[in-house]
Amino acid sequence: MAHIHDLTALEQAAAVKRREISPVEITEHYLDRIARLDPEVGAYVTVTPEQALEQAHKAEARALAGEDSSPLLGVPIPIKDLNLVKGVRIHFGSATYEDFVAPVDDSVVERLRDAGTIMLGKTATPEFGLSCYTETSLSPPTRTPWDLSRSAGGSSGGAAAAVAAGLAPAAQGSDGAGSIRIPASVCGLYGIKPTRGRISSAPIIPDLAGLSTNGPITRTVADAAALLDVMTHDNPGDLYHAPPPALGSFGAYVGRDPGRLRIARYAEPPVPGAEVDPEVLAAYEHASAELAALGHEVVDIAPPFAPELVPQFVTLWYAFACMHPVDLSKQDRLRPLTAWLRERGFATPAPDFLQAQSALQLATRFGLMVTDLYDAVLTPTVTQPPRPVGWFEDVEDPEETFERMKRFAAFPAVCNISGQPAVNLPLHWTPGGLPIGVMLAGRFGDEGTLISVSAQVEAARGGFWGERRPAVWQVST
Repeated sequence: MAHIHDLTALEQAAAVKRREISPVEITEHYLDRIARLDPEVGAYVTVTPEQALEQAHKAEARALAGEDSSPLLGVPIPIKDLNLVKGVRIHFGSATYEDFVAPVDDSVVERLRDAGTIMLGKTATPEFGLSCYTETSLSPPTRTPWDLSRSAGGSSGGAAAAVAAGLAPAAQGSDGAGSIRIPASVCGLYGIKPTRGRISSAPIIPDLAGLSTNGPITRTVADAAALLDVMTHDNPGDLYHAPPPALGSFGAYVGRDPGRLRIARYAEPPVPGAEVDPEVLAAYEHASAELAALGHEVVDIAPPFAPELVPQFVTLWYAFACMHPVDLSKQDRLRPLTAWLRERGFATPAPDFLQAQSALQLATRFGLMVTDLYDAVLTPTVTQPPRPVGWFEDVEDPEETFERMKRFAAFPAVCNISGQPAVNLPLHWTPGGLPIGVMLAGRFGDEGTLISVSAQVEAARGGFWGERRPAVWQVST
């Protein structure tokens, strides 16, 4: 007999609609699993049981009324600890904010609440979302459920670990340089970084360079499409806007034949010194073969973005490390990597920042002239299998930590620069049981094609996970 956490998000919503199970039962099930299992996973930094149960009772009343069309009514969706939830502590992954309570909701949180989803709590994120691993001064390291000695990635590490461990059916994440796709890869999940401007960051968080966006992390393509539909919105004052899906919703692309696509591919990292592990190359080759077997044309291309762009992106990353104000009396609480990044950010002259932004936009215009010739572009997501907890910081110099991050996450930031949508496909596990994803990037505004082909691959495989489950998943209530 299946447990509640064995059901997908949409299956849970359908069961609620049929009154086979209540949102309160679902919420209590996950709160129990979190209490028992999260100490070893480290997915949550804050759990909000009272608020979750209050929302569950409201969702149950909506379900009993029988007139609610929300596709995710009664489904728990935790919120990343970079996003504001009014009245709930937000740490931004930093000990410098350990007593700060959010004064307002982010608009994406409002959308999720209006859809009848239930917030179980806040998922762990690294300090200010700056690293590709989730190890903070606030809570235990966040671990991939497939091997609890290894990192869940970042910066949406807590969100991905929660979904992969069966501590939430799906999760909201955000992605500024791969922060959805990286943890999706190392936790064996499907994740979508939407097109720039698809999801507003209002009312407080700025969208400035357009690098970061919210997005879904799930086990299935259909769940991700449904969650993306709920999260999609814009607000007056947003700097960027994405065209609406041609079919009216992203869910409409699930199960739709994508036709025969032209898919470009390359596996040469754009970061100097980065090397692609043989297991990652195996995942890349297997994905290429699967796409070709489905009838798609897979074509090798030269990398469309040059290594010379890396210093320009790094300049932006230095500057954005300074976005969160930190009380001078609490600066000693910053982690070494954060302090090192902020020191360089505050030393960056405004003209250097603007010149870096200009260079990246120019490169994007030329790069898209190449990639837009194809329906999608296939690359590895990260260059190595999941790293051991502590690996990024087992050196004394934060500059070397940063270099390790760049080499590990060499591929995904390209799509944050260009604004293209991109997904992680969880298609490969090593002989030792570690997940390795591959990335598909699409044309600007065309998440629909990525969703269609992702669902096609998922169906051909009989589901991404098949019968495979991490050990922590099997722990029953």
